[in-house]
Amino acid sequence: MGNNWGIYGANGYSGRLLAEYAVKQGQKPILAGRSEAALKALAADLECEYVVVDLADPTQLLDFTRRVDVVVNCAGPFSATAQPMITACIAGKAHYLDITGEMDVFEWAHNDAVSSRARDAGVVVCPGTGFDVVPTDCLAAKLKDALPDAISLEMAFAGSKQLSQGTAKTSVEGLGKGGCSRIDGALVSEPIAAHTREVAYGGSVGDKHSMSIPWGDVSTAFVTTKIPTIKIYVPGSKNTAKKARGLYRWRWLFKRTWIQNFLKKRIEKTVTGPNDDQRTASPMHLWGRVENASGESKEARFVTPNGYDVTIYAPYAITQHLLGGVEASGSLTPSQLMGSDFVWSLNDVTELEWLN
Repeated sequence: MGNNWGIYGANGYSGRLLAEYAVKQGQKPILAGRSEAALKALAADLECEYVVVDLADPTQLLDFTRRVDVVVNCAGPFSATAQPMITACIAGKAHYLDITGEMDVFEWAHNDAVSSRARDAGVVVCPGTGFDVVPTDCLAAKLKDALPDAISLEMAFAGSKQLSQGTAKTSVEGLGKGGCSRIDGALVSEPIAAHTREVAYGGSVGDKHSMSIPWGDVSTAFVTTKIPTIKIYVPGSKNTAKKARGLYRWRWLFKRTWIQNFLKKRIEKTVTGPNDDQRTASPMHLWGRVENASGESKEARFVTPNGYDVTIYAPYAITQHLLGGVEASGSLTPSQLMGSDFVWSLNDVTELEWLN
């Protein structure tokens, strides 16, 4: 079983962590990406096979996806990598996983045409199998089960602000788009921090003023729960929220190619991602609340390891599940594929605490 799955973007921050973890579990995934020098060095360290795959080369892509049963795409920004790799996985009959949190990727991957093609090929397409969006997707499913007629869903998370290069670059792309929530079933573009509220994160975080952000669950939680109004929050003071809303008028500037390229080059020079000790010291606190038309509500919270650790454990576990053989196919969210209890099967995740 060990060598019939591959990690694309294996030489990036999250890809390397996943590859190292897999090898510790006795696995030998095929390491793939664009940089032969970086891949060759990593493959030598881990004693794994490597293959150079250029996303602009359909032949290389198809050759890669035909060699493996599962591809885990760890190469962000996924706005550039997800569509060609998903297309190649469907053609090569390989299951597709990634660790994106990008709403546009989710919207594309879960459209009926892509899902139908994946079903016809007998493969699963499951984007968002890292911290984005496994914990929140499972939480959304649990809250929906607790209040089946819910019409609104709010979720929030708090923890480490240290980012990998890929995540930081994705955040730069987001500056040109602004915020987004789901209101009455529709995606609504809005300023970041258009909505604010107090959130009872619990533990060392406590209660925090929080602001809305365009997190992937605005897309995926709707697929999972069909709840029509969905908002996602992170901690942000009233002053921070005010500044974030003010950036919305400048999003046209952040869309400029030269601005994007300048900021991404800066990230490449300055961002390395958290080390092992920093990750261990930075757990993530998650909270969620649903409400129905009568005003009844359910509220819960729990704690996971650092987001990058979840982004190791979750895609690895899902890969092993797929390698074991599944009847499922088509485009699925993590909880649809693995069940709503999945996140609580991962290392060091606390029990769900119901607040009402």
